[in-house]
Amino acid sequence: METKKILIIQTAFLGDVILATPLIESLSASFPSAQIDFLLKKGNEALLIEHPKLRRVLIFDKSQKRKSLLDLIQEIRKEKYDLVLNLHRFASSGLITIFSGAKETRGFSKNPFSFFYSKRFQHSIRNGKHEVDRNLSLISDLVENPQRRPQLFPSKADLDFVSKWKNESYFCLAPASVWFTKQAPPAVWQYVMEKFDEEGVQFYLLGGPADHELCEGIKVISQRNNVHNLAGKLSLMQSAALMKDAKRNFVNDSGPLHIASAGNAPVSAFFCSTTPEFGFGPLSDDSNVIEVKNLDCKPCGLHGHKSCPKGHFQCGNGLIEAMNR
Repeated sequence: METKKILIIQTAFLGDVILATPLIESLSASFPSAQIDFLLKKGNEALLIEHPKLRRVLIFDKSQKRKSLLDLIQEIRKEKYDLVLNLHRFASSGLITIFSGAKETRGFSKNPFSFFYSKRFQHSIRNGKHEVDRNLSLISDLVENPQRRPQLFPSKADLDFVSKWKNESYFCLAPASVWFTKQAPPAVWQYVMEKFDEEGVQFYLLGGPADHELCEGIKVISQRNNVHNLAGKLSLMQSAALMKDAKRNFVNDSGPLHIASAGNAPVSAFFCSTTPEFGFGPLSDDSNVIEVKNLDCKPCGLHGHKSCPKGHFQCGNGLIEAMNR
């Protein structure tokens, strides 16, 4: 098949978009003259706007789902894609795929509309395979030597903006998560700062605007002058630019973990209620996972919970001991 125009669809969360970027790199290398577009949900577009190998970033506004869906399908049909790759496993993206008018459509069999795809692929969470490799399976017959590491491209403006915080040796800490049981307790972040504190070192607390209060609490309790709350002050790509040159990044099983992977930045990832066996572990050359093992209740689900189902949250409270093993 002559592949001139390709659309990649991933309208899930921030981390899912980042873990889809190896497809861009791999397809670009194998089809250097192809035009590659990417469809993502509104709010994640900053991740890929500056990507040098994308022709166009399309945005799905899920707050206006029906109108946005119909408009998108019409817009996509006009493009006459040769290949549409849908990494998303839910109905809306399946509809976009089957009505895209593309010569060939590919995606995972978990999508309720995958029966209509040209090719369907298995997606198993619990077999230890990384999500990047699951995504790359969709093009295994098209690409001989795929690129596994995600890639993000902060702009010069992003790099210039964070340069003022790079004057000294520093660590980045991203303590927040949407889910309580995926979030290492405050005592863990205090321990990290105590363990790695030395003359001249700075600690930067990262997160979105909603994470400012959590980070401020961690900063206040630390009683250290070298702790800085940057939550809500940096964009996603500015955070990526800052994390790339940190001595080390400490993160949860959440978006900042994948930002670190995309920059090949040194990273330690706390896995509380989940497990890297689900396929979302770090991909940096210098990386490690910190978790409490041999708990009968861990993992307690694919995603996090608002509270510990057992009431003890040992998978989080035992992390300091796990760090010292």
